[in-house]
Amino acid sequence: MTELDFIHPLKIFDLAKKEGRLVYTSAPMVRYSKLAFRQTVYEYGTDICWTPMILAKEFNRSHVARDSDFTISTTTPQPPTIVQFGANSPLELSRASSLVAPYASGVDINCGCPQSWACAETLGAALMEKRELVRDMVLATRSRLASDGWAVGLDADMHHPSKGRSVSVKIRVHKDLRKTMDFIETVLGDSGVPGGRNIDFLTIHARTRSTPSSTPILLDALEILVDKYGDRVPILANGDIFTLNALPFNSPLHTPTATFTNSRSGMVEESPLPFLPKLAGLMSARAILANPALYAGYDACPWEAVETFMVKAARAPLPYKLVLHHVHEMCSPGMGANKKALLTKQERAELQKCINMIDLIDFLEEKKGPKR
Repeated sequence: MTELDFIHPLKIFDLAKKEGRLVYTSAPMVRYSKLAFRQTVYEYGTDICWTPMILAKEFNRSHVARDSDFTISTTTPQPPTIVQFGANSPLELSRASSLVAPYASGVDINCGCPQSWACAETLGAALMEKRELVRDMVLATRSRLASDGWAVGLDADMHHPSKGRSVSVKIRVHKDLRKTMDFIETVLGDSGVPGGRNIDFLTIHARTRSTPSSTPILLDALEILVDKYGDRVPILANGDIFTLNALPFNSPLHTPTATFTNSRSGMVEESPLPFLPKLAGLMSARAILANPALYAGYDACPWEAVETFMVKAARAPLPYKLVLHHVHEMCSPGMGANKKALLTKQERAELQKCINMIDLIDFLEEKKGPKR
């Protein structure tokens, strides 16, 4: 692999800032953030890709879990990749991080998954009530990676991509934002030394554990947190990132807009948008699943993105049902204001009848046609 494959995420943040733009990232999505999809979005401008959440305990104990949960490319460009772990033990997380360090740009702790099974196991959003535990997991992981030779000295190591690895956390917010601030203060730490924080960067999904995805993000909470902590740690905003031309906030690193599309009503609203001058980047989930070319400026998925994904899926195979789901999402109306779909509702029903990759390829070739 080349040095570029392992560029430190902080270097990417630094380069994007010098280019006068936000960092573009794809979210960890259960089942759907596999290698073929990561390679596809990387071709369309995504700077950093997340894997699906991997359970650290099972990853440590099962070679089957390691083989199925984390796949990399050794023959084509490896997108800068963050491996996200679900963990509630400093030992388990640090061991799993040690296993993936040679093959990824960094590791991330999932403190945001709201699913009931995860919270019942003290994973995901349940960790938002365990700030000392999360801090201990971060410190144990940094210590283990450093002892293994993967320098984790934050800003000082971003210029050494062959060795530097990042450690980050993805969170949701509390109804009482003071609890979120307590969490961030505890996990972030404060050594009194510039760049001496515990984590390299932070992702904030501005919804609570109980907030449905159909409800708009809590813009006030995001604005307050980014303003308070954006000088101390790079922050990614997750939630309602549907198209680049209609973000729910403004930033000096992004062309300002005067309106945004309300994700609940679908209406274009004229209300003033929050200004987030300290925001470092964006993270998209549902929208980039439907439109892998989101960060290339497309407001709806182009046919070429479907073709790119199919090529990647042939070279980095996925279970056929996952391939079919990806294609169905790409050919359906997107999450932004542009609801133009590559296939009609009837054609998408026919798509579901394809039983294997050969059927699917033939179907797409037929439907693409000159009329598209």
